[in-house]
Amino acid sequence: PVTSRDELGVLTESFNSMVAGLREKERIRRTFGQYVDPRIVSGLLDDRLASAVGEKKHMSVFFSDIVGFTGLGEQLAPEGVVRFLNRYFSVMSEPIHDQHGIVDKFIGDAIMAYWGPPFTGEDDHAVLACYAALDQIARLGQFQAMLPDVLGLRRGLPEIGIRIGIATGDVTIGNIGSESIKGFTVIGDTVNLASRLEGVNKAYGTRILISEETRRLAADAIEVRAIDSIRVMGKNESVGIYELLGRGGQLDATTRELRELFEKALGDYRAGSLDAAEQLFRQCLSLRADDGPSRVWLERILHERDHPGTRSPDGVWNMTTK
Repeated sequence: PVTSRDELGVLTESFNSMVAGLREKERIRRTFGQYVDPRIVSGLLDDRLASAVGEKKHMSVFFSDIVGFTGLGEQLAPEGVVRFLNRYFSVMSEPIHDQHGIVDKFIGDAIMAYWGPPFTGEDDHAVLACYAALDQIARLGQFQAMLPDVLGLRRGLPEIGIRIGIATGDVTIGNIGSESIKGFTVIGDTVNLASRLEGVNKAYGTRILISEETRRLAADAIEVRAIDSIRVMGKNESVGIYELLGRGGQLDATTRELRELFEKALGDYRAGSLDAAEQLFRQCLSLRADDGPSRVWLERILHERDHPGTRSPDGVWNMTTK
């Protein structure tokens, strides 16, 4: 309390004003930290992220989506959809935060996130994005166990699956929007590619696909399987895609054997040895009957036998859907 009108009283009033300002700033951080990553809120409040011109940075971008959510949403009442998504986003955002990523936005049932400077190091963002993806898959069981309480059902519970795409490359990052409404976000071809890779999982029966640049930067920190070389809709350049299998050195014996057989079969196919490739892809399916990539490549071989000359001359598979 101010108890005098001398210099001490003036100092007390100044101190009180400073404390009130700090409390208000902290309240803003807490409130907007629920809607935007606290690191972005702090950066904007401290004028460290207020660039209106944008910057080009090398980053990793991540998209994840729930398999078959449209059908599930049609079965639930509106309040059930909201409860489901709120709990899902809470559970699936944790791995992103734990791996120092930025949750950019929720789009329907999808999550967009990114890693890179100034929020992470220049060399570790690909690894962190991959670890977050693996951790999301690992938490599916935890989320599945929550569904009875979330939906108020004991029978007929949906089986929840997700698909994830990760791409690494140059992006433009900055405050983007109108004069009245802006968002601190990333845009560019790398963002589009990550979104496309999430969808490409549907074609190959995979759960996590990453770009060639993501694999290169993450290196031995992750285990991958080469899947294909594709050209996604809207892009002229081809990109090698890889299935993310696990953290470095953490594959079981069956998955290691499957990867070895699959990649040898892929090499035989590209060398024109269709019979050898077919035999190896069938061995892959004998190891894991539901292996989507082996099934896809086997179907391509059978189709090529029935329709000679249909193989792409550059060995790139053109994706016709998003």
